[in-house]
Amino acid sequence: MYSEEELQKYPYFRDKISEYGIRQLLDPLTGVVSRGFMMDYVRELIREGTPFTFAIVDLDNFKFINDTYGHHAGDLVLTEVARSLREYLSDRGVVGRFGGDEFLFVDLVDRAYDEKKRFMNDMYVDGRVLRRNISIEGNEPFITATVGCATYPDNADTFETLFETIDKTLYRGKTKGRNCYIIYVEEKHKHIEIQRLARSGVCTCMQSLVRQFELVPTVANRLRSVLPLLMEQLNISDLYIIRPDGHVCAIRNPAFSDTVQGLERFLSDDFYSTNRLEEIEPACPSFYEMLIRHEFETVLLVRVAMDMKQYGYLMCAEARTKRIWQEEEQALVYFLAKLLATRLCVDQEELPVSLTTGK
Repeated sequence: MYSEEELQKYPYFRDKISEYGIRQLLDPLTGVVSRGFMMDYVRELIREGTPFTFAIVDLDNFKFINDTYGHHAGDLVLTEVARSLREYLSDRGVVGRFGGDEFLFVDLVDRAYDEKKRFMNDMYVDGRVLRRNISIEGNEPFITATVGCATYPDNADTFETLFETIDKTLYRGKTKGRNCYIIYVEEKHKHIEIQRLARSGVCTCMQSLVRQFELVPTVANRLRSVLPLLMEQLNISDLYIIRPDGHVCAIRNPAFSDTVQGLERFLSDDFYSTNRLEEIEPACPSFYEMLIRHEFETVLLVRVAMDMKQYGYLMCAEARTKRIWQEEEQALVYFLAKLLATRLCVDQEELPVSLTTGK
């Protein structure tokens, strides 16, 4: 919770504390500045002509936390994220709660692009604020967030345009797969339309996958053709294929090769995802060891099957990266797996051993 001493460093809050008292300024749950005073503070900085960076932080998959661990646990997560944001920002500026699972912060120090990039990147690494497990009542949910930011007056010169700008960058981050930050760059983001981004959702991606499958022959070529779309939509660097014989290859990286055993006994459903690999080890040690060898920290595994015939699996996994696979991301890979199985069945093909040779 912010103390009077912390906020009185800023003339706006010094005056408001004198007028209202510290508790009236703070969000009662998280102890950071409440929405009304935070928005008024931003307006005051603009009226004064004070340069600053403005950011919105949206926790990823927060509904899952409430539904899985309960709303009390969700409140504890919000409180802990608010605390870590406040401590990380320190004397650079002020954190406020926008509402629900969203926070705002003003950074008075980091305004050049390289400064913002360094500040945002450090917020995500080493579990300082985000991409970390938070211990709550015997559980440790993994917390990620999407952040959008812009700078006054470089990117916008009014409150309305500044807020619209950070909203656009936040939405862009969500369409890239969440668990990332977007720094506003005019030539890249000026013409973003949220309505257009919203239309570029999972249904549009599915349509694009179908078109790509129709354009090229052979399974290997089809997989290569859809990879750029998957990389953009899922924020992945590669897609992996696991054949029924356990051979593992990658679409993009021809040097990747490994083997696993026992997946058919391990995977009882059509798809599985986790960022807690230790739960895999007792059930399927071969799969666990393969993931550890390649420093994968999070995995999404989807069965490729049709009419009682199993062709193998698709795997999304990133080295040294934890994340929560969103429901629409799982749906997209599941759809690809079904589309792939259909073509394998019709064309009487098998999953390739290597994407380099296509055999």
